[in-house]
Amino acid sequence: MSSEDEHDDKWTDDDDVKPGDDRIPNRTANLPDLVGIDNPVILSGRHRSVSNDTVNEADSESTPVNSRRNSRDIITSMDPGVYRPKRGYSRTPSRGTMMTEETTDSRKQIFGVDENEERGNWSGRFDFLLSLLGYAVGLGNVWRFPYLCYRNGGGAFLIPFVVMMVIIGVPLFFMEACLGQFCSSGPMTCWRFAPLFKGVGIAMVIVSAGTSMYYNMILAWAYFYMFASFTSELPWQGCNNFWNSKDCSLKLPLVKCGEGEKLLNGTCLVNGLFKGLWNDSLFTNATGRKRISPAEEYFNNRALGLSSGLEEFGQPRWELVLCLLLAWFVCFLCLIKGIKTTGKVVYFTAIFPYVVLIILFFRGVTLDGAGKGVYYYIVPEWGRLLDARVWKDAAVQIFFSMSIAGGGLVTLSSYNRFHNNILKDSVIVSLGDTLTCIFAGFVIFSYLGFMADKLNVEVKDVAKDGAGLAFVVYPEAVTSLPPPPLWSILFFFMLITLGLDSQFAMLETVLTGVLDQFPHLRPKKTLVIMCICICFFLLGLPLTAPGGMYLLQLMDNYVGGWTLLIIGLFENICVAYVYGVNRFLKDIETMLGFRMIMWWKICWWVISPLTLVALFIFTFVDYSPSEYGDYKYPGWADALGWVMAFLSVLAIPITMLYKISREDDEDSFVEKIKLLVTPTREWGPALVKHRRLVTYVEGWVVDPWEELATYVNKAFASDKTKSQSTLWTSEPVISSYFSPRRKKDFSDTESYTATEASERTGVSFESYV
Repeated sequence: MSSEDEHDDKWTDDDDVKPGDDRIPNRTANLPDLVGIDNPVILSGRHRSVSNDTVNEADSESTPVNSRRNSRDIITSMDPGVYRPKRGYSRTPSRGTMMTEETTDSRKQIFGVDENEERGNWSGRFDFLLSLLGYAVGLGNVWRFPYLCYRNGGGAFLIPFVVMMVIIGVPLFFMEACLGQFCSSGPMTCWRFAPLFKGVGIAMVIVSAGTSMYYNMILAWAYFYMFASFTSELPWQGCNNFWNSKDCSLKLPLVKCGEGEKLLNGTCLVNGLFKGLWNDSLFTNATGRKRISPAEEYFNNRALGLSSGLEEFGQPRWELVLCLLLAWFVCFLCLIKGIKTTGKVVYFTAIFPYVVLIILFFRGVTLDGAGKGVYYYIVPEWGRLLDARVWKDAAVQIFFSMSIAGGGLVTLSSYNRFHNNILKDSVIVSLGDTLTCIFAGFVIFSYLGFMADKLNVEVKDVAKDGAGLAFVVYPEAVTSLPPPPLWSILFFFMLITLGLDSQFAMLETVLTGVLDQFPHLRPKKTLVIMCICICFFLLGLPLTAPGGMYLLQLMDNYVGGWTLLIIGLFENICVAYVYGVNRFLKDIETMLGFRMIMWWKICWWVISPLTLVALFIFTFVDYSPSEYGDYKYPGWADALGWVMAFLSVLAIPITMLYKISREDDEDSFVEKIKLLVTPTREWGPALVKHRRLVTYVEGWVVDPWEELATYVNKAFASDKTKSQSTLWTSEPVISSYFSPRRKKDFSDTESYTATEASERTGVSFESYV
């Protein structure tokens, strides 16, 4: 033993229990002979643990087995979870436990130093809040909500929107964030409270992966437009370019034709020459042609090179390939160190869109016709409140706008400090998301009113949602705002920063899922995120082809659509009914330090699951085949969409069947189910100092990883080669670790590999010997 270890072996006044203390009863009599431990101690209660010193002593090969006795007896601490630190001893599953410094205020949060050293935490106080706000506030707030508000009764739509925010938005958002913060685990590994439902987390990661692939393609379009805006004249201002057709609106101008000849086909002739259209409806009915704006032709013919349909898919276009490569490279740079880099980037990407929206708002309300657009946006149609579709649109918008059930909320909150006020953060983000939707509506519709006034049409004729609003309507509007390139650059840079936050969270969800599932990859985090970005870039290349837009719309309809409703429903049922809403509320109370009101219990137990079921049913009742503009998708395309959707959802039942088939502690199917919906010993806070706070669970294990360290086998101490391959054990040792339901009849002649033993306990045995 080194001099440093000898010094560490001495007892000091700071130790919690000393040899000879009357508080230590003699529990070593009449115990079975435990291999590797001369003086074993039964861990009879949930508040008992064992010192590591005997483990380290017994591991010496040079000492005979019969003389491996420590200078003092193995002792247990009567204070739950208090352990005497041992220098040089490392515990992989809970490395931050013994190294975390206690303070007089147990709820004090110290930023700049990781509370969980192995996994890491947010560096700054606002890193998490801004990341969460950026994840919730995305492109849908700008290009989806204003259109829904206009389509569903204007200002009256705000009533169902706010109601749905209260009964499903905030409760489910808060529940998911609490789950990640309590156990400090991502969506792949946070299901130790009910291992049967781990497939829900896998489905979350699959959905986030699929969504991030096409979401980054939208950002690639924004990069393309922003680069195209660095010119004295925007390329979509005229109709004399190679991508323009004879139907470009500037070639078919609208005229009054007061002095010319009005033809029955809607055209106007002056001195026998074509002057323009005096009635575009007659022109369309007579010729079958429609006026197309220069911005729309630029988007379809130049930016996308859009084909006639999926049947003519085409090859990837090099300009979009480079933009997509840039989009993934930016994501890689911002995620190169995980939350340590994204936590700083979001200070810009989460705030800058609001700066641009405010600038665009004050410019928009001063434009001619802006009042007309705002009128269409806010004037209520109270009769629409009786339409069930309006309430369904409000609920769906809330669900997707808040990014519920995508795994991102669990991921981001899992890097919080244990006592972070997650309730306050959830309320702030929910309120911010709602106000952003409403404010963005005023900005967008002020420009739509300006467009309608300029084209001499109704606002409804220019109101669009999705990509049509961002890449057609607004680009055309900025052509009349001097100087057009400046406003165009501002708008598309805002779109990029608005989408980056959501993209970061989805990628972080995939990254966290991989690293939590395979902890040995944590030191290679940079390499892992690089591989993820490269794989997703390659898988996203078909989206850069002329038919890529049709594929993107198909993925948006199916991958990020009703699948989230199913995942959210399973998550709600698992937490509220399987784990128990009362215990979950106790867990939250342990984190926050105050009792939760009855409202959360009512929502999680009754209101939210019933609303999700109703939404799911209504979505299928209201189902219609996919369309994009005038193009109707063939049947095989919708079938492909269903396959993409089921790829994520099927992870839930497949994982359940796998867990049941692998469970051999029980024989009957029902008993296996009961066992798999029971929390494991490792479930709970990641650090021991926080696990000590859980005093409301019978049989709670304060430090399950420390207990494993007390069981040492002669085979490991005497034969290092054998210790790497086989773990010899006897029934009393195993049964003292497993709960009664995990107890199994092990014979003395039976051997188990260390890997198999790790799978049964959830902790690697090789880490402790």
